[in-house]
Amino acid sequence: MRRREVIAGLCSGAIVRPVGVAAQSRKLLRLGYLAPAKIPHLIEAFKRGLADLGYVEGQNLEIEYRFADGRPEMLAELAAELVRLRPDIIVTVATPATLAAKNATTIIPIVVATAGDLVRPGIADSLSRPGGNVTGTTLYGFELSLKRLEILKEAVPGTRRVAILGNAENSYNQQLWEDTQPASGTLGLDLFAIMMSGPGELSTAFAKIAEDHADAVIVLSDATFNSVRREIAQLAAEKRVPAMYEAREFVEAGGLMSYGPNIADMSYRAAAYVDKIIKGAKPADLPIEQPSTFQFHLNLKTAKALGLTIPPQLLARADEVIE
Repeated sequence: MRRREVIAGLCSGAIVRPVGVAAQSRKLLRLGYLAPAKIPHLIEAFKRGLADLGYVEGQNLEIEYRFADGRPEMLAELAAELVRLRPDIIVTVATPATLAAKNATTIIPIVVATAGDLVRPGIADSLSRPGGNVTGTTLYGFELSLKRLEILKEAVPGTRRVAILGNAENSYNQQLWEDTQPASGTLGLDLFAIMMSGPGELSTAFAKIAEDHADAVIVLSDATFNSVRREIAQLAAEKRVPAMYEAREFVEAGGLMSYGPNIADMSYRAAAYVDKIIKGAKPADLPIEQPSTFQFHLNLKTAKALGLTIPPQLLARADEVIE
């Protein structure tokens, strides 16, 4: 049952070509879309945002999709393919895809439809003034790592040893691990990282989590993880390990709980950046949107299957409880 809906407000260099004039003259918007994996609901959210602004695929909108399908080494080649097609704008999902697109072109505007920190890896100069050909939405927030651990510890009393599951091919996951480590002292937790190279290693990763006697696991934000979220939730259930995720989609798939921004909403909002650029705005001058509100989702059915009794005060704070 939904307790409340939170919708964040949209924040309103390198030389880029004047896409506005070109796109308007032929009345067709041509986009490239690059992601580590195909995540249908994020694509639909983005297309819904475009449709609400008057861009409809098959009418005045054409999108060339490229997905690495869990093979991050393909992203550079896929980005180069899109650049050769000369789209008006390249839309990216996740940090690895954004880095690949940024390395492939400094001319074509790039709109990020959710990714990790864009400043630390040098993709943008700052959130307020990106300064190059990249802008869009970022889901990064330093406070998230600590908050997820706090909620997890409250939901699973007695938690001491926590596994941090990440994607070794995603530099953002390494950054999140670095941000998470100080929480071990703050919360009195023993944290250890398991960095895997692809979905094929999930079974091995969860076997190690169980062997290392983890009381719980934090699954770091990663587009490839999102694309196999049902498998991850199933493995966590099989190993009977409580898991905290970064997005509601994991809880819908049977995961225990999540805390973070609404990723589908951020993909929707990325469409506004496309519209602004087509109308003449420069990516360098469009502030990158960072989430200001976060949602806590809880799967009570999963909690019961794990033998957990969620404290009433924590239940009361949930934005949504799935029963």
